[in-house]
Formats: sequence, C-alpha cells, structure tokens
Amino acid sequence: MLKEPAGGSWREARRESARASVLAAAWGLVREEGLASLSLRELAKRAGITTPTVYAYFESKNAIFDSMFADAAREFIDLKAGLPVTDDPRQDLLTEARAFITFCVSDVPRYQLLFQHSVPGFTPSPESYELAVQALEVTRELLARNGVHDPRYLDIWTAVTTGLVDQQVSNDPGGDRWTRLVDDVTRMFLAEFARTSS
Repeated sequence: MLKEPAGGSWREARRESARASVLAAAWGLVREEGLASLSLRELAKRAGITTPTVYAYFESKNAIFDSMFADAAREFIDLKAGLPVTDDPRQDLLTEARAFITFCVSDVPRYQLLFQHSVPGFTPSPESYELAVQALEVTRELLARNGVHDPRYLDIWTAVTTGLVDQQVSNDPGGDRWTRLVDDVTRMFLAEFARTSS
C-alpha cells in the first residue's frame, strides 16, 4: 500500500487545485459581468463542474466571496510590500497613493469587493478581514513617517483616495480625469496637515 506524501495528501492538493479553479472562474465571471452576476449555476458552468460540486468546495456563495476577498487582500498586501522605501517619506506616500489608485481602477470588481462592501449580506470572515487590516497598517506607518499620527487623518486620507477611485470608476471609466489628481491631492493633504499641526 502506498503512503500519502508527508505534509499533506494528494487529495488535499487536488482539492486546493479545484478550489483555485473555481475561484479563477468566479473572478472571470465578476470581471465580465459584475459582482451581482455571481450565480452558482453560471459559476459551475464556467468551471466545468456541476452546481452540487461547487458546494463540495465552498459551503455557500458567501464562502466564495470570502475567498475572493482574501485573494484580493493578499494581492493588495503584495502590492504594498513591493513598493520602494526611500529616504523621502512624502515621495513614498505619493508612490503608494498612485499604486493604490491604479490597483483599484484596474480591477473594479476587486475594488468593490475590498473597499465598498457592495455585496448584500456578505461580510468577510475575521481571517480574511485581518489581511485587509494588515494592508491598512502599511498606510498608517507611511503616514506616521510623514509625521501624521492622528487617526482622523488616516480616515481623511482613505476617504480622499477612495473618493478619487469612486469618481473615476463612476464617471470616467477607462479615463484619468480623477486619477491624474493624485499628486495634487497628496500635496494638499500634507500641506493641510502641516498647517493644522503647526
């Protein structure tokens, strides 16, 4: 009788591969049709499996959304981890703001799932949400390098940057009317912080 490989079975590897295929199909579907289009029947069809088989890998549609949220949050963490850290914290904040806005407008369903909570009845699990919190912590640390420690300014910063994204995807999809303002917004934010904190 053959032994299963140490550190996990081939069945588990096969299951994870199948789950990844279902998630890839889910992302493909929502990128084409929007988050509201995610139906288990259409997802099964795209993944080349039956609808009951989807339930073998995910207990519910919200479980699929939760895995998608975790995927998106990991991508966001990876993006932030790949940004340069220089001796110029103002430039680093601007670099991060540009990267954030590009990340969001380049994949609107991913942005909506991560930052707009636009799926009725879906709340990310604590484990998935913790990934998003880790990404936000990078921004908090970058603001602190710029002398910004007041939590209100983190709220202002996230409101302003997501506001640019919202305006862009709502009013000029594919354009740059609002995304091109990121440099001005960053300078205005830091100037206002300097003015009020001096």
